[in-house]
Amino acid sequence: MEKVELLASSPLFEMLSPPELEYVADLARPRQFKTGEVIFEEGSVGDSIFVIAKGEIEILQKRNDGREQTIAVLGSPAFFGEMSLIDKERRSATARPRSSCDLLQLSVETLAAFRRQYREGFIFLLINIARVLSARLREANLKLSGSPGGSATAIHRNN
Repeated sequence: MEKVELLASSPLFEMLSPPELEYVADLARPRQFKTGEVIFEEGSVGDSIFVIAKGEIEILQKRNDGREQTIAVLGSPAFFGEMSLIDKERRSATARPRSSCDLLQLSVETLAAFRRQYREGFIFLLINIARVLSARLREANLKLSGSPGGSATAIHRNN
């Protein structure tokens, strides 16, 4: 799948115009990771957001007993890594591929360049991040409350 086509299919880039998608595609850095390789680790400094082109990414958190617990599994065209860009805190989880994967990486600098060039598109991008964060929070609330529809491990194929 071409970069522009992938970005257009991702919930992160809903409402962006073709020129805005082309611009982001030019800025996005292709990355490949092997099964089990760490993309980023819980507690590390976050400076990028990733869009999944191919493969599945497991999002894990360390429990109090030191073991890792899967909190989500994401597939194409989902995105991850956005929390550290929004709150400027360290990564809240570890991201690792379940299988070899292809990603597009957008760094803080890349997103700043997009903001300078396409202010309205950047606002849409932030709205899209907020929508997905809200949906993920709602799902977490359901799991914590024990309501039907909540499960021990969230499986996200798409945002």
